[in-house]
Amino acid sequence: MIEARVGDSIGALPAAEWDALAGGNPFVSHAFLSAMEDSGSVGPGTGWSPAPITIADAAGRLIAAMPAYLKSHSQGEYVFDQSWADAWHRAGGSYYPKLQIAAPFTPASGPRLLLADPALAMPLLRAAEQLCEANGISSAHATFIAPGQVPLFEAAGWMLRSDIQFHWENRGYASFDDFLAQLSSRKRKDIRKERAAAQDGVEIRHLRGAEITEAHWDAFWTFYQDTGSRKWGQPYLTRAAFSLLGERMGDSILLMLAYIGELPVAGALNFIGPDALYGRYWGAVLDKPFLHFELCYYQAIDAAIALGLGRVEAGAQGGHKLARGYEPVETQSAHWIAHPGFREAISDFLERERAGVAADRNYLENRTPFKKTV
Repeated sequence: MIEARVGDSIGALPAAEWDALAGGNPFVSHAFLSAMEDSGSVGPGTGWSPAPITIADAAGRLIAAMPAYLKSHSQGEYVFDQSWADAWHRAGGSYYPKLQIAAPFTPASGPRLLLADPALAMPLLRAAEQLCEANGISSAHATFIAPGQVPLFEAAGWMLRSDIQFHWENRGYASFDDFLAQLSSRKRKDIRKERAAAQDGVEIRHLRGAEITEAHWDAFWTFYQDTGSRKWGQPYLTRAAFSLLGERMGDSILLMLAYIGELPVAGALNFIGPDALYGRYWGAVLDKPFLHFELCYYQAIDAAIALGLGRVEAGAQGGHKLARGYEPVETQSAHWIAHPGFREAISDFLERERAGVAADRNYLENRTPFKKTV
């Protein structure tokens, strides 16, 4: 008999055992998830209550785990279900709390079922469903699922939802100029002009590991607060989160700062995975044309090529990435709804939405800046 347990802290679980299941993805690593807890970015007062679901073997070692949270709102997820919540509330139900299976505040695909054996996927998902049923929780949602795990959710009867992001693919480029050579002449010229304008009078420094000091994090916190207050009303991460991330996983972090003289004026925070560079946060204290594109997109391409990584994932949304060599990619989430009637309504909605997303992706794929082949 397989027994699943629900905890109240990922940080309290054995780091080595958790990471042995995580596959090297930085956002489901014990270091990242425990830093979210210990910094107060998730936990009391945030609407994110850790509820990891785990399965252990006879010796008590973790053999399956799920990074899960009880949510009292839909913020910080990047897969928008507020209309579902409104509909269920109008029908007299309580949508919140819901169970969110995710890396908090992180629209980057990765494993959501951490498994020593794929056969444990079904009991782990059934445990999530039973947790909801036993506690009157409306629904469970797994967002930004690694493509290879999507069939596991589908086999369990969870409903799939698609969206589009823009990723840069490294097709064996030796340099940024190699990449540019694959673009149309007009797009090459546009990008070179943007880079020249962004770099004029600015020095960009790449920092990793012990090179990143508290002074650097102080500067980046200023940039992040400005962006966060404009996008979300208030930043999701606390200042302490950045120090803890630097301390616990600095070798997986690439911090890019733009300087005028010795004054940092903008920055972009990236995480390094086994085969991808993930752009996460950006901010600036001055409005310099194209500096956002330079730090978040072009410098990321430079770094991915230098590090031998296969792609850059530059976050959610952003059709402006298309003209800069980032291509449309479908992302997947999976959803379990407790109430049969509500589940049927959501299923109908998702079927229509998927058709629209597929049409959008086809439209966008025909408008990439790459040279057209006959």
